[in-house]
Amino acid sequence: MVKKNNTNKKNKPSTDELINSAIAQQNKWMENRRTFARRFLKTLNIFARPAPKKEEENVGVIETPKRRTGLAAYWFPIFCALLVIFIAVWVAFVRTSATPTVVINHNNVPEPVVRPVQEVSSPMFDIVRIDPEGKILVAGRWMPDANISILIDNKVVATERTNADGEFVYLPTRVFEPGNYTISLMGVSPEMKSEEKVFIYVSDRGYKNSVSLLMTQDGSTLLQAPTLLFDGDLKVSKIDYLDTGRIVVTGDALPRLRVSLSLNDKYLGFAKVSDHKHFGLGADVGQLESGKKYTLTVRLHDGDGRTISQVGHTFVMPEMTGDDDTYYTVRQGDCLWIIARNFLRRGVLFSIIAERNNIANPDLIFPKQLLQIPVGEK
Repeated sequence: MVKKNNTNKKNKPSTDELINSAIAQQNKWMENRRTFARRFLKTLNIFARPAPKKEEENVGVIETPKRRTGLAAYWFPIFCALLVIFIAVWVAFVRTSATPTVVINHNNVPEPVVRPVQEVSSPMFDIVRIDPEGKILVAGRWMPDANISILIDNKVVATERTNADGEFVYLPTRVFEPGNYTISLMGVSPEMKSEEKVFIYVSDRGYKNSVSLLMTQDGSTLLQAPTLLFDGDLKVSKIDYLDTGRIVVTGDALPRLRVSLSLNDKYLGFAKVSDHKHFGLGADVGQLESGKKYTLTVRLHDGDGRTISQVGHTFVMPEMTGDDDTYYTVRQGDCLWIIARNFLRRGVLFSIIAERNNIANPDLIFPKQLLQIPVGEK
């Protein structure tokens, strides 16, 4: 038993041998690690440097690498930052200044025509006119690249496509018969009606006698005025002088234009001609002297207010009969409000005319109906 224990003691390694063996294995592992790192860096060709020659007596001794300090430890990030700054400066200054400059001689360049930008919330008219063949040309604006319908007397007659600037043109092939027409626009998608409308009067005497009128919420604008008038385009059919010192003139003229009245070159007022070519105009002239000559002038005006036709009537004031009533024949387009305004000064007095003529519905009167006007009542 004792001999066996002595044998085990002889085979057991000593502590010094275990330490030397561990150090040898660690040195071998570190050497393999350095060899692998050196090969990897040589492959990438980055930070590669030859390994220092080791003397034979130093084999197995672990060397601790010297750590870099200061800027030398961060030279690569600093180099990248400087490179980025250099590229930014080159793009901002050097490359921009190298761009060729074009010099324009402003003396030879005409002034640009600046067109005010206007938001188009609904379809709008630009041009509406009657051509020599009796066709109606319509041009306007809306949303770019959109469909827009043209309505004549509330009926869709065509659908056009706007261009990239939102402009469109409609020129029908058919010739319109003489008469009155109302043109409006409607956007298809989204559905949107025009706030404007255009009134067209096609004359049976040709396009030079026709009228095109733009109607808006702020009033009306004449787009095409008649350039040639004929006898009968302005006609005075009746003149009433009332013992209240008021004169009433009725007649016919081109529709939607304006007529003005003057007595002995003294302006008395104006009225608009109806769609049916009738007008009536009343004004206070005071007491006219019996037996004295007076000149009554009715003028027809275009959209710019210029006189395009006039009719003069000279008369001698007769003796007044003292009648309190006068008579008026209703014409197409008349209403009691306008008749009362012309004869009785105020439209709200239409009920007096309705009561005198036993009219149950003041809104319902008929052409050629003879009305008795009680001009002596107030």
